[in-house]
Amino acid sequence: MAIEKKKIIIVGCGPGAEDYITPAARAAAGKADVLIVSKRLHDLFPEIAAERIDSGTDIAGTLETIASRRDAGRQVVLLATGDPGIASLAQPVIRRFGRENCEVIPGISSIQVAFARLGLDWKDVRIVTAHSRDPELAAADLREAGKLAILGGRDGAIRWAAGLIPQLGKDRRVFLCEDLTLPGEKIREIRAGELAGLPVSTRAIILVIRGELLS
Repeated sequence: MAIEKKKIIIVGCGPGAEDYITPAARAAAGKADVLIVSKRLHDLFPEIAAERIDSGTDIAGTLETIASRRDAGRQVVLLATGDPGIASLAQPVIRRFGRENCEVIPGISSIQVAFARLGLDWKDVRIVTAHSRDPELAAADLREAGKLAILGGRDGAIRWAAGLIPQLGKDRRVFLCEDLTLPGEKIREIRAGELAGLPVSTRAIILVIRGELLS
């Protein structure tokens, strides 16, 4: 008898705090025979008796692991921080297995939280991901953006942003958002020149907003 291959469920788990995990995400995670998790999410949902596999940094290896578990008829659930549509393993999984073989449960992203804290909409924000490497973007590519969100808590990302922001124009206000929704959450307005010298959390977003949008 052929083994039925189940859809891979990709679950957005919010920006950090359990209060920001949706009921739909909890219900989907509860179906898992196998949970693919990052270090940040390893201990999430302790009540679920599923095999837990660290997604790590070896994407190709993780995809092979998912394939082998799925081929065995097991329900694989991938836990993604924030929303799966922003800087997550979701896209490599969807490319490998096909959209028809994946189910995506959206989550609350840290970008949503950051803009909510400032009382601004984010429908026209330009999102730049600098989690793993410096973006191949110049100031000219971003100067027209009234709202810019730079994702990245590594030192290289902070240095890249610190060099970029002064080139965007003098009418920008800069907000450093760290550990959003967590007990140590901190949001502060800074001068661009201060950024390079600040110790920054690995869960950091830099918002660069045209000043007139905050008046």
